[in-house]
Amino acid sequence: MCPLRLIPKIFLFDEEELAPEVRAQRVLNKARIPALASYIVSNPTDYVFSALTASVDGEMRFVGIADEGPGMRIGQLHIPMAARFLINDGQHRRAAIEAALTGNPELGDETIAVVFFHDAGLSRSQQMFADLNRHAVRPARSIGVLYDHRDERAKAARLLALKSPIFRNFVEMESSTLSARSRKLFTLSALYYASSSLLQGLELSDADEAASLADEYWTAVDALIPEWDLVRTRKMTAAEVRKQYLHSHGIALHALGLARQHSSADIHRTRFVETPVEAIGQNRLVPNQPRLGGPSNRRWPRLQEPL
Repeated sequence: MCPLRLIPKIFLFDEEELAPEVRAQRVLNKARIPALASYIVSNPTDYVFSALTASVDGEMRFVGIADEGPGMRIGQLHIPMAARFLINDGQHRRAAIEAALTGNPELGDETIAVVFFHDAGLSRSQQMFADLNRHAVRPARSIGVLYDHRDERAKAARLLALKSPIFRNFVEMESSTLSARSRKLFTLSALYYASSSLLQGLELSDADEAASLADEYWTAVDALIPEWDLVRTRKMTAAEVRKQYLHSHGIALHALGLARQHSSADIHRTRFVETPVEAIGQNRLVPNQPRLGGPSNRRWPRLQEPL
């Protein structure tokens, strides 16, 4: 384990001006650093970072706590401070740690795991970078929302998906895409973004209040979209609705959430009223034709001025 205060000092990163073929890392994306640093500073006792991976251009000597048995694999690694350390994986974490230490020097006594390799030259370092990132797959946004217990918006989205009569049993909780035959109407990530847009700028006490307020809005929307109820009552399949209409797609949900921001109404003191919105309810298979299952001037909810 390496103290955080040593990370910026021994792990240097100054390859931005080099051509890609003569460096062993991608260029640092500085736009990512503030969010990572804020994550560390905001969660000083329970932040989680994976180990850094580095190559050492210098002599390394390992001294085990025993001469035989399992103790041979546990001990101290001695590296001269004159050695050169090259980060093979974790340059953004390294930069975020440096930024976080500027904001909170007390984090310097925290530690992070580091995996060391002996530096066998540029080609080997480039191959290590390729190997470490070859099979890296970013998890779907939906499962990130499902497992995120820090974000109040994620908590509200989970409450809606699990408890709201509108969404319960019809939200895909893990994947951010739906297969053609999926029985789900929505994805958790789409519900998250739509509800986040709906509630943006409101002062809410907790996730329960946010979910309750959002559920009131989506209930008003649901009353004006008969196809959602047809799916719940098994008179239409989710696949048919997704194929023929736009209203269950993430972009449409997001648009409905954003609509609240364009109203001057106080959401806490309003009732939902019906206002015609052209084309949103149109059958996506036949442009400019009446919807399947309803007239083309389907009415949609919009916030009215405070009562």
